[in-house]
Formats: sequence, C-alpha cells, structure tokens
Amino acid sequence: MRILLIEDDTMIGKAVRQGLGDAGFSVDWVRDGRAAELSLANGVYDLAVLDLGLPRKDGMAVLQDLRSRGDMLPVLIATARDAVSDRIAGLNAGADDYVLKPFDLDELAARIRALLRRHAGSASPVYRCGEIVLDPVRKEVRLRGEPVALSAREFSLLEALMIKPGAVLSRQRLEEAVYGWSQEVGSNAIEVHLHHLRKKLGAHTIRNVRGVGYRLAGELP
Repeated sequence: MRILLIEDDTMIGKAVRQGLGDAGFSVDWVRDGRAAELSLANGVYDLAVLDLGLPRKDGMAVLQDLRSRGDMLPVLIATARDAVSDRIAGLNAGADDYVLKPFDLDELAARIRALLRRHAGSASPVYRCGEIVLDPVRKEVRLRGEPVALSAREFSLLEALMIKPGAVLSRQRLEEAVYGWSQEVGSNAIEVHLHHLRKKLGAHTIRNVRGVGYRLAGELP
C-alpha cells in the first residue's frame, strides 16, 4: 500500500518513513502543504498521514481542499496540536483518525491498517480470497492453511489485489502500490512478480484481463 507522508520535521519524517517502510508500506514524503497538494492530485495514494503545522499551506487547509473536491482518500492527522478543539476541527474537516505526537510507530501502522480496512469495507484484520489468507500484521500468507514464503514486493502486490478482491487493477496501479518515488521500476517488473506469485499460489490464482489489468480469481468469502 502506498502512503503519502506530509511532515515538515526532518527527524520525525525520517523515523516515520523508515517505520512504515519496515511495516510493509511504500512511503512518499513531502514537507509542505503546496507539495502535498501536488502529490495528492496524482490520485496514486491509498492513505495520507498529515501534519497540521506545515509551511506554505496549513495542513487543515490541505484537508479541507481535498474534501471540497470530493476526494475521499483516507487521511490520518498526526500532529502536536493536542487541544480538544483542534481534534474536533480536524475530524469535522474530514479526517478519518487523529493521533498526537509523540506517537508509537507500531500504533501508527495499526491505525493505518484499520483505516485501510474500513475504507475497503472490511472489519477483519486479515484478507481472504478463496483458499488464500493474508495477514498484513504478521506478514504471513497461507494457502489452504499452509504458509507460503513471499518476497516483500510479492507480498505488497498480493495485498493490493486482496484488499479489493474481484476488482481489476491496472499494471500502473499495481506499480504505484508496490514502488515509491525513489525506486526504479523495470518495464516488466510487475509481470515478473505476478509470475512468481502464480508459481507459489497456483497458475490460475491471478487472472489477466486483457487490455485492462489483473484481478484475483477464486470465490470470495
């Protein structure tokens, strides 16, 4: 899953980017409100982590403008503004969650996963499709109850497909879910990862919808 981190504090930004990366997220980091607006306009993110005290444009204004144009991207505010009135204002402006600095990185990752599940319409902490079960917290995948060893990118790719089971995702969308700005993407990188997933999970697990993209096959729970 691809996260946009909007944070002007260098120390906090580095720590959060590293922590969320270790938790399996692909993280892009911008440091001011104007850069955040440009990045959010791309429509490639699954969630934004938003600080409020930003240079060039305040985080609350960034959130308000995002919602005013009908963009329902999940937004988690992470800020030092601890007044109840600030929390109420943030939630009323359209934030999906609000955490105070300093925060625990494991808790932040857990809140992000909860928001992603809610956005996808699932309350379960694991994803299921047919005989495949994926646990994003433990980084485990099981096929018919047996563990399957996946690389980090194979796991991220499968997670992107399982969050929206049955939906067809384009190759570009899968690239965006797996790779960040700083990572070079080979012309056939997604196809290579899909090939490895099919070898491990079954040749017909992932279907190619010609000219459109890819989707998971199999019965949904």
